[in-house]
Amino acid sequence: MTLVSFFSFLSKPLIMLLSNSSWRLSQPSFFLVGIPGLEESQHWIAVPLGILYLLALVGNVTILFIIWMDPSLHQPMYLFLSMLAAIDLVLASSTAPKALAVLLVHAHESGYTVCLIQMFFIHAFSSMESGVLVAMALDRYVAICHPLHHSMILHPGVIGRIGMVVLVRGLLLLIPFPILLGKLIFCQATIIGHAYCEHMAVVKLACSETTVNRAYGLTVALLVIGLDVLAIGVSYAHILQAVLKVPGSEAQLKAFSTCGSHICVILVFYVPGIFSFLTHRFGHHVPRHVHVLLATLYLLMPPVLNPLVYGVKTQQICQRVLTVFTQKD
Repeated sequence: MTLVSFFSFLSKPLIMLLSNSSWRLSQPSFFLVGIPGLEESQHWIAVPLGILYLLALVGNVTILFIIWMDPSLHQPMYLFLSMLAAIDLVLASSTAPKALAVLLVHAHESGYTVCLIQMFFIHAFSSMESGVLVAMALDRYVAICHPLHHSMILHPGVIGRIGMVVLVRGLLLLIPFPILLGKLIFCQATIIGHAYCEHMAVVKLACSETTVNRAYGLTVALLVIGLDVLAIGVSYAHILQAVLKVPGSEAQLKAFSTCGSHICVILVFYVPGIFSFLTHRFGHHVPRHVHVLLATLYLLMPPVLNPLVYGVKTQQICQRVLTVFTQKD
């Protein structure tokens, strides 16, 4: 299944749902400002964003290609990495094309249904990425604490079920977002101070009661981030406990090094995400353009950096990449 057909497969039920005339008699279109306060220099900002998007596409497609083509990489860590790469492709492609269109060619208008579908994809796949990071922490825990039973515990069937749970959780938690937004009334200028459709930015435009939307959005954010960070923390607490029991500092360092890539990816995803979330809800003194730039980079940086982190810090991936690009006819 190609990326385009995957988008179409997931979008079709949402389009049917959002097009239901019993929801709303009129559906407004939204005007995406881009980066408020930096309108005159937006085309220059689009250049590095475009480069980041291109790097995300090349990096994640390369990771998927190498893992797909090399049977020796069909192991739990690399299968989870392929899930992460696929999610990063969708996440970057949900954000960057529209943001670049707004910044470069001033395509500011976004239809009601299109805006809500973009919002759904961004938040749903962010939730899925968090879920995959938990799965990768579980893989590191089993590999270090139960090395002899690693392949028995995390066999392909279990990995497939974990992937399905991550997918279903992301969809079920985020489907209420567009449903609840569909019940709001917009009676003022629908101008979004963003380069893409973001949940709270759309909620703030409504002139009807938004308490349920705000409460559910906050609940989902705290539930996903809170439980996932807790699960990762528990996994690494057990890993730390097991590693410290290993005799010899060299053996301990080697055990810790197997977690280095995953820890880097966790920091890249959660730190900017939590900062963006807090500034959006509580950072009233943070300049608007700073928040919008951070929110956009938060969605683009993990897809860019994840392949680089695993490509540099994982010997098997690095060797396969070098082999592919240095191969001569």
